[in-house]
Amino acid sequence: MFKDIEAKLEPQSADRIRDRLDTSARFNEADALRLNGLFRGTDTVEMLETLLREQMAGDVAIVSSFGAESAVLLHLVSRIDPTVPVLFLDTGKHFPETLAYRDALIAGLGLTDVRNLTPDADDIAKRDETGLRWSYDPDGCCEIRKVKPLAKALAQFDATITGRKAFQAATRSSLPRFEIDKTDAQGRLKINPLIDWSAEDIAAYVAAHDLPPHPLVAEGYPSIGCSPCTSKVAPGEDARSGRWKGWDKTECGIHVGGVSSVSTDLPPGYDPVF
Repeated sequence: MFKDIEAKLEPQSADRIRDRLDTSARFNEADALRLNGLFRGTDTVEMLETLLREQMAGDVAIVSSFGAESAVLLHLVSRIDPTVPVLFLDTGKHFPETLAYRDALIAGLGLTDVRNLTPDADDIAKRDETGLRWSYDPDGCCEIRKVKPLAKALAQFDATITGRKAFQAATRSSLPRFEIDKTDAQGRLKINPLIDWSAEDIAAYVAAHDLPPHPLVAEGYPSIGCSPCTSKVAPGEDARSGRWKGWDKTECGIHVGGVSSVSTDLPPGYDPVF
């Protein structure tokens, strides 16, 4: 299938799946380019079916926020294999509506392996004892509650499936279907099946399959994260403009390489009013 990649495959044995890439070596930029070329013009469903059923990406997990548009990707994968692990970052700061929505989708889609990832208790005690780090250091808060728990969980996976879409923000407008995860030195593959879907495509799929909407979308939240750092979005604004409003921040950090260390000190003169 990939002749120069197959050269890296281990000798076949009776219990080894023939078309699976040798994930001990993980992936590199050339692998991502070949996958993008192989599946260029291929329907999203066909692409996912091939990847998952032929185990072309090794051990795969979905990273899901159970947010505004999460039902589409989860539904697509659940129809192929509902046992694919789904990783949810349970930060302790989510809207109650998100947690209820998560539980409803798990039941409705028959997902059998949803893993709730929580921050390390010692990290919280040492670095966010008041629970207010988000108000003066959102990057540090995301590192403790999202980046570190996800990095630990992903150590056992060769590839992740994300729900990112080009129309969501300028920072996502040129992402490919397949890329190398910059947060992983071992070369984990990142798969973006919906990257070329439009907002209209998403809406049409939701309607066609009668998928339940996140309850906060109707209230003006087209992109939903942790409650302290998510605001309503005005008509015509970028769908993710309500995330970390007022901060020079557009991503939580789980899709960005080079995680910075978290300071344990409050900023000079900090006086929380919350």
